[in-house]
Amino acid sequence: MQGHFEFQAMDTGPLSRYGRRAGARGARIGGRLAASLLLSAAVVSLLLAVPPLRGVARQVAHMDLRWVVVAVAFELASCLSFVVIFRLFFDELSAGTARELAWTEEGSGALLPGGGVGGLAIGGWFLRQAGMSTRSIIDRSSALFFLTSAVNVAALIGGAVALAAGGAGGPGEWLRAGAPTLGGLIATVAALAIPSVVGRSPQRAWPGWLIELAAGITRARGSLRRPSWRLLGAFGYLAFDIAALGAAFIAAGRPLGLGPLVLGYVIGYLANLIPVPGGFGVLEGGLAATLIAYGAPATQAAAAVVVYHAIAFWIPSLGGLVGYARLRRRLGQRHGSAARRPARARGLALVHETSG
Repeated sequence: MQGHFEFQAMDTGPLSRYGRRAGARGARIGGRLAASLLLSAAVVSLLLAVPPLRGVARQVAHMDLRWVVVAVAFELASCLSFVVIFRLFFDELSAGTARELAWTEEGSGALLPGGGVGGLAIGGWFLRQAGMSTRSIIDRSSALFFLTSAVNVAALIGGAVALAAGGAGGPGEWLRAGAPTLGGLIATVAALAIPSVVGRSPQRAWPGWLIELAAGITRARGSLRRPSWRLLGAFGYLAFDIAALGAAFIAAGRPLGLGPLVLGYVIGYLANLIPVPGGFGVLEGGLAATLIAYGAPATQAAAAVVVYHAIAFWIPSLGGLVGYARLRRRLGQRHGSAARRPARARGLALVHETSG
């Protein structure tokens, strides 16, 4: 009996420690979700209680439900596109683990302050649990982040060109189109220069994170030189999300042109850098203000943004919760089987010694 008792104790220790760590993270994610629910209710309360915003609430109530469903479909397609591009850079993982981790990152990005940066942090922790080295995680995550950011910059430039081509060509129009283009080009050139700067002075004591960032940018550029159909996921991830916002405008009865829609989306999303769970309030304000600046009617813009953000928050959040639960169970089983193998060997040896 003594040998059997010790075998059981050795068997459950590593698994229980993993369960406590994962459970603590699950509790924090649940807290974030509860906070997001409260913030959602606060936004709805403001729409109903503040007189100038009641027109927005009425506009939301009269939106075309068919186009709202289309917006939901576009958002789901955007999430699935992220899964596709995620698997390009994390091809060492099994297909099931990669899909669940991609959904978990998307859900974390929607729930946590800072958007995608928070999602990368959660994803990095799970990748370590899956056995991937820290260096490889930073390298591959940087590549994924840089590639999706490069698609955002390309969309910014394309939207500016579309706005300039469709506008009156006055000084104000050129400024609204030229400033985003210039900013996007500067950011792209600065990012592309990082590997060259680091590579020219290898003897310099560069910070480890900067070296891995440079490696990630190089990996992203390499992926473009070796085309894969999964690269379409990077474009679909952004394009379908913008399409969801466009469908919300159609549902509100005021379709928006391609140039203003793309520019308003990309620039307005910078508000999501403000650390508010779920981006509630700040993202609506940033998107609506930018879209109005690019010519969208104020009431319809506010209504479309409120509906779009609800869709863009809840679809990845709910999908992320499912992915998190499945991933936690998968990794728990892996840790449990890994703990049982050496524990079983030690237990059998102890029983053999006792019987001897």
